[in-house]
Amino acid sequence: MMFISRLGRATVYPFASATQKCHLFLFQHSHLISTTSQPVSCGFSQESALKLFSKVRFNSIRPSKADSVIAFFRTHGFSDAQITKITTRVPALLRCNPNKRILPKLQFLASKGASNSDILRIVTGYPELLLLGLKNGIVPAFDLIRRFLSSDEKTMNCVISSPASMGHFYVSKNVKLLLDEGLTHSHIKRLLQCRPSILSTSTLWKTVAEVKKLGIDPSLMNFSVALMAKKAVAKSGWDAKVEACKTWGWSEEQFSDVFRKHAQFMLRSEKKIIAVMSFWVGKLGWDPSVLCVAPVIFGLSLEERIIPRALVVQYLLSKGLMKKDASLATPFYLTDKKFLERYVTRFEKHHSSQLLKLLHSKTC
Repeated sequence: MMFISRLGRATVYPFASATQKCHLFLFQHSHLISTTSQPVSCGFSQESALKLFSKVRFNSIRPSKADSVIAFFRTHGFSDAQITKITTRVPALLRCNPNKRILPKLQFLASKGASNSDILRIVTGYPELLLLGLKNGIVPAFDLIRRFLSSDEKTMNCVISSPASMGHFYVSKNVKLLLDEGLTHSHIKRLLQCRPSILSTSTLWKTVAEVKKLGIDPSLMNFSVALMAKKAVAKSGWDAKVEACKTWGWSEEQFSDVFRKHAQFMLRSEKKIIAVMSFWVGKLGWDPSVLCVAPVIFGLSLEERIIPRALVVQYLLSKGLMKKDASLATPFYLTDKKFLERYVTRFEKHHSSQLLKLLHSKTC
């Protein structure tokens, strides 16, 4: 069905199968491919080579060209594993002139403050970036992010944490969507600082519609936090948190109300939510609806703030030193100084030593 000429090129008959073509590809590029399932120093395992073959036009990669690209990456500090990942995801790079196609992009990243390790991370994380034009793709994308973050350093930090944010088609489209929906520059800035990958997704418009349906105003900061929560928490995780709250006394409506006013709550782990609920309701016997009014408490340290202050409040209530209808949420909002003044030192004549002991407790 086929033969190898003296020049090393393949002549393939029209009816050669995909498997036969793949075998020929492996033969022609044997100097780049391991004979085992593990990658060798050149960077490709047989599995990686097969994946690469499925993505490129048959017989389109010259061994000498591939060699030069691999050598280029090595010269610039990329490991063999990183080279394998990059060229398997973007095999077209094996056909390019690296000094013309790749080098200017690495130089641009360096000019904006990226270190060598930063560049390795960015390119390995999103090698498709190297296919974009510098003038018409990468520079405008960088400038778009910088428009919200105001400095090269902050913009580069964003790119490092989410390399696709500087090269993905959906970023500019999603930024326009959010601005059209009424989000302010500060809201988009927060998204870029906290979870920039959101702007690289193709379904952001659906998430925006879901959050709007819940009645959250796009002009409020909680809207952008709600977007992060909806994108970050899988349905199974979301349902588990809802069930945890219902187990400790919340209704479905209370849960929805909490999310509408403090979406950050859903970014807490299920373990943290259960721990706070268990202590507040199970150990202290306090009303779980107080946590609906003050969901910010879930973001506080259980050992450093919630337990010590709750024990102080519990002691004061038991001694009749606090009114029974006093707010249980207020003590957890105060600064350390204010808390001491209001709940400890004012009772120093008879109770301060016990209160201080409780305040330094980390377990109940």
